[in-house]
Order: sequence, then structure tokens, then C-alpha cells
Amino acid sequence: MPLIHDLKTARRLVRNLLRGRRTRNELAGRLRTVQKPAPHSIQIAVYFADAAVNMYQVRQWYAPLAELSKRWPVAIIARTPSTMLRLLDESPVPVVYARKVVDLEQFVAEQELRIVFYVNQNSRNFQMFRYGRMWHVFINHGESDKMYMTTNQFKAYDYSLIAGAAAHERLSRKLWAFDVDRRTIQIGRPQADHMQGELPYTPDERTVVLYSPTWEGDRAAAAYGSVASHGVALTRALLGDARFRLIYRPHPRTGVLDPATKSAHEQIVAAIASANAADPRAQHVYDDGPTLGWQLANADVAITDISAMIYDRLATGKPLIVTRPASPQADVDEEGYLGAAEWLSAGQAADVISHVDRVSADEKALATLRFWVERHFGDTTPGAATARFHAAVEQLMGEWDRHAAIHRDDRIDSEVDPFTGDDEEETAPVGE
Repeated sequence: MPLIHDLKTARRLVRNLLRGRRTRNELAGRLRTVQKPAPHSIQIAVYFADAAVNMYQVRQWYAPLAELSKRWPVAIIARTPSTMLRLLDESPVPVVYARKVVDLEQFVAEQELRIVFYVNQNSRNFQMFRYGRMWHVFINHGESDKMYMTTNQFKAYDYSLIAGAAAHERLSRKLWAFDVDRRTIQIGRPQADHMQGELPYTPDERTVVLYSPTWEGDRAAAAYGSVASHGVALTRALLGDARFRLIYRPHPRTGVLDPATKSAHEQIVAAIASANAADPRAQHVYDDGPTLGWQLANADVAITDISAMIYDRLATGKPLIVTRPASPQADVDEEGYLGAAEWLSAGQAADVISHVDRVSADEKALATLRFWVERHFGDTTPGAATARFHAAVEQLMGEWDRHAAIHRDDRIDSEVDPFTGDDEEETAPVGE
């Protein structure tokens, strides 16, 4: 058995090595025709050190960044070849490839960066943190009550842009000696102002239900995924009732670690294909595309796991159901919205339709929903969150000017780190 395991590991390493080489060669060809941002033209950068598997974390910021770039020049810094290739095809703002630390140093030296945004907690963020004459600002990739949202890593940033009062209270309660009032700015959910995408179905009288589960997680406390425990039963129920149209949008990493989750996912995809073949008018959707927005904005009811998707959906003000993790080891914080959520246990999954009908019509459930929408995001009037995001940037720019004036006569020492090494291969993907 150990020998078989070693052989599989060796084959996987060889495949990864060959795939990485092909990716780098393809990127090298593309970069020959890519024009870099002019020196001194970029004042805001988004630093993204992850591989392409976690692109969803930065994709959701595309539209807000494009809007922000009309006022302040913005660029995205990519550290891995696979991410850079995707960004070249997708990004609405300029993209800079800084695979090595020396590349990062050159970009910083050429530009006049005032703000650097971070969407996750990748360990390579620290290679950027050493630059002291700019604000390092955590903007995250979603709002949720997961333990990820109160990590002590918040203290590494100069500021964090958070959604609203719920996030402020959560950080105040969880983090010791952290000045939440000074180091956080509430902006709501600017992504909700840009929910977009062409519908892959023709709207009709059917009730549209979005099922958007998270992945299985890489540790017991984060085992929030419902695909294996709830997914097959609830999708069969919805597919079997002609009143409903199902949109299945799983997390991009679904099934990467757990064979049971992978198998359940494949059963769901096959069931959707079978249902559409039996009744083409149903137009059920298996959605694995890069665009997130139309699903949340157009579904009549959403079913999701404990993840940022809950709060993306909350920002629309429309009904949702949360799956209760089957694992007793999953860390569920019910002191916030989850304490009032409309829960669906694994044992109730086959009866999902009665839950969908109830949350759509019950006035008490709808009133509770409205309360938590306001608590998490404040004013959700279209455009309000975007205005708050831009105001936060203006505030940080003003703070930068104030500190630059204070330190105008300081000697500027080199911030190059000659002892920082470079990883030759792409970093391992980081989960939520």
C-alpha cells in the first residue's frame, strides 16, 4: 500500500509539473503583447497571490473595481501563472504579473501606490505587507458568520472594509485588543449594485430556486458543505415538481477532498441533465460559470450553506434557506443572523418544497429577513453601497495625504528584502 501511495503521489507531482510548465509557456507568449501600466499611473492595487482555483474571490470585485477606476487608477497584482492567464481574459482593470518578489519590488518602485486591497488571507500577503508607505486594506471576498470572518489576521491590516453593524459587533466580540472603530469602515455590499449576467433560461411562471452549496472544507470545524448530506435529496424533490426551476451552482472546489461529495455532485449534475431531457421547458441550470449575480438577483428562493453566499443573497433582500451542517464538529455561530435563519437539516432535505413555500409567503419570516438585511448591510438602496465604498477610499486617500505630510522630511530607506525567497511553483490553493 505505501508503494502504491508513493507512485500515485509521484504521478500527481509529474502531472502538476508538466501542467505548470505548459501554463508558464502559454503565459510567456501572452505577456509579449501585454502593455504594462505606465510608471506612476497606479494608486490602488488589488493583491492576489492565489492560483486560479480561488479566482472567485477576486472576480466578485471586478465590477466595483471597474467603477472605482473611473476616479482612482486601479490594477490587480497576480502572483501565479494560472491566475494571470485568467485575469488577462477577464479583468476590467489592468493586470500586473509579479511571480517573483523582485517583480513585485519593481512594480512598487515604478508606481505611487497608496492603497493595496486584499481579498483573502494567503500567507504570501506578507511579502507585500513590508511596504510601509501605503495602506494595506482587507476587503475580503464576502460577508458571513464563518470563523474565517473573525481571524486574528485582521490585525495585520491597517484597515478593513466590512459590510455593516453585524461584522463590527462580530469583530468586537471575537478579537482581543482590536480597535474596531478605528480600523474598520462599513461599506455594505457594493457587489450587490452590479449583479449582472444573461439569464440562461426564459422566465415563466415557475418558481426559481437557487441551490448554491459550499465545498466540504479542509478541516472538521469548517465542514459546512451540504452536497453529500442534503444535495441529492433536495434536488430530486425540486426537479420532480413542475412548479420549480432549479439553478445548481456549487462551490468551485466541491469534491476536491471528499469522494462522497464528488459522487453526490455528479449525481446532481446528471439528474439536472435527465430532467431537462425529459422536459426541455423546465430549463433547469447547472451553473459553473465565472459570473455571479444573476443567480442571486433572479432566484425567488435561495438555498445555501454557511458561507459568504448567505450574505450575498441577504443583500438582495429575498428569501433564503440555510442548510444545517450534518457534521457535529462544524463550528456554527448562532449569535448573529444564523440564530434566526430558516434552517434545513439533512433529514428535512427531501421535504424541501414545504420549506420553500413557507419562506416565500410567511410574513413573520419575511419580517425577520428584512431586519437582518439592514443589520448586515445597512442601506441596500441601489447605489448606496457603491457610494460608501468610494467614500471609504476617499477617506483613506485623505489619511494617506495627512501622513505623507507628517513624514515628508523622513529619510526613505529601501524596503527591498534580500532574504525573501521565491516559490517556483504555484502556491497551494487556500480555502475560505
